Amino acid sequence: MTTTPSNQLWIYDTTLRDGTQREGLSVSIEDKLRIAHKLDELGIPFIEGGWPGANPKDVQFFEQLQTNPLKQAEVVPFCSTRRPHTKAVDEPMLQAILAADTRWVTIFGKSWDLHVTAGLKTSLAENLAMIGDTIEYLRSQGRRVIYDAEHWFDGYKQNPDYALQTLTAAVTAGAEWLVLCDTNGGTLPHEVSQIVSVVSGQLSVVSQRGLGGFPHERLTNPEGVSCQEKIPQIGIHTHNDSEMAVANALVAVMAGARMVQGTINGYGERCGNANLCSVIPNLQLKLGYSCIGEHQLNQLTEASRFVSEVVNLAPDEHAPFVGLSAFAHKGGIHVSAVARNPLTYEHIQPELVGNHRRIVISEQSGLSNVLAKARSCGIELDKDHPQARQILHRMKELESQGYQFEAAEASFILLMYEALSCRQQFFEVQGFQVHCDLVEMKESTNSLATVKVAVNGKNILEAAEGNGPVAALDAALRKALVNFYPQIADFELTDYKVRILNGNTGTSAKTRALVESGNGQQRWTTVGVSSNILEASYQAVVEGLEYGLLLHFQAEKALKV
Repeated sequence: MTTTPSNQLWIYDTTLRDGTQREGLSVSIEDKLRIAHKLDELGIPFIEGGWPGANPKDVQFFEQLQTNPLKQAEVVPFCSTRRPHTKAVDEPMLQAILAADTRWVTIFGKSWDLHVTAGLKTSLAENLAMIGDTIEYLRSQGRRVIYDAEHWFDGYKQNPDYALQTLTAAVTAGAEWLVLCDTNGGTLPHEVSQIVSVVSGQLSVVSQRGLGGFPHERLTNPEGVSCQEKIPQIGIHTHNDSEMAVANALVAVMAGARMVQGTINGYGERCGNANLCSVIPNLQLKLGYSCIGEHQLNQLTEASRFVSEVVNLAPDEHAPFVGLSAFAHKGGIHVSAVARNPLTYEHIQPELVGNHRRIVISEQSGLSNVLAKARSCGIELDKDHPQARQILHRMKELESQGYQFEAAEASFILLMYEALSCRQQFFEVQGFQVHCDLVEMKESTNSLATVKVAVNGKNILEAAEGNGPVAALDAALRKALVNFYPQIADFELTDYKVRILNGNTGTSAKTRALVESGNGQQRWTTVGVSSNILEASYQAVVEGLEYGLLLHFQAEKALKV
């Protein structure tokens, strides 16, 4: 009999099914396949791929995985129990699940008597039959079953006896995992801990005694990833409607759960699901459980940002563990302390989850911030270096004028290089003009920008159109430069924000423009400030292109070393 370490947990990712129910999130088949393979690389043992039969996209997803399978993860289809007063063998949706040709299947059923009578409009006895018949049929077809007990905690609180009967039906029929779901997301941690402990205790008794028609020999030496010493085992599936999804998942594990279901970045319907990017490091680094390999844990930040890019949602910069600001330090005292001993203001080493320490530059910064930022760019300065205080003085002077380097680190790095007389001049913009046509009865405004740029001693004059003045200016600059720097074709303007700094002065108010750019692997932000909104935007766009070129040539140089 194969045994499993007592600290082993199984992570079950449902980003591709539950996560896609988030408002504003939509993925193609290609997106789902890319995410599935990334999760496989991360070492996630179970990946829920969707509901084949519910839509053509999920059917094609499972078909394509049959020709290009995952390396270690079990891909799992998801489906409900059969309908009332039918037979599982005649249920078309179960045939689609079988056609997915997977070893594992996840079936969800009703735990709350309210949902049975008001939602399904059937009897409590029939619901138990639906659970048992569905799982028995799937087991007869050679499938291993994970049973998701939907609305478990609400159902248990209202009618504990019946809720437990639904689990008994699933166990008797052959389910190997019983996943307790806080579907409405309203249960608090002390309730989750208490209820999971009760279920865990009762299932221990059931496993020792055996349960009608579920002989112990069927439970030993299972194939695949879930090598359990004792099954059925408990899983937990939490939602974040009370901001408790991660906490509820942790206390459930401490009470006996051995599978945790969740999504990357906490994506999900309403307020989302348990965020695996927080669940995994908390369980592994804080509580000593084994979820994924150490070499895979340090890929967590990359995986989080990869999924954000694929689903086309901006990453949460303040997300714990994986956010850009998760290990960012702004106050001068904090920065000074972290430089001496990171434990003073960091709960883990950022590198353990693939993140890194950042020193934020702002008007609250001290000399320690400047020195640390220079060090992160490979520049060694000490506090007595004359340029160090010059950089600090210039930064605070510009911030007093409305610049915000905290949100535009790329602009600060360029400022720092300029103060140190090592800022490379890739091009020089000698002037620009923008012309806008206002056409009556049309919603959009057509703009034409003309720029004059000097590159390597050559003067270039180019023009381009855009659906607005900033878009036209950006297009004209790219057009002028791309023949000299072809990599600019890979740069894209990913975000553009404008803020009025002193609105009481009316249309002559000073404007701050923040431009976020990217090259497919990295993103950076630049800032411009002026009483002329086009001038402010021009500053930010130009520095965005300049910093992108700087990154490119630094990376190219590093490869040659």
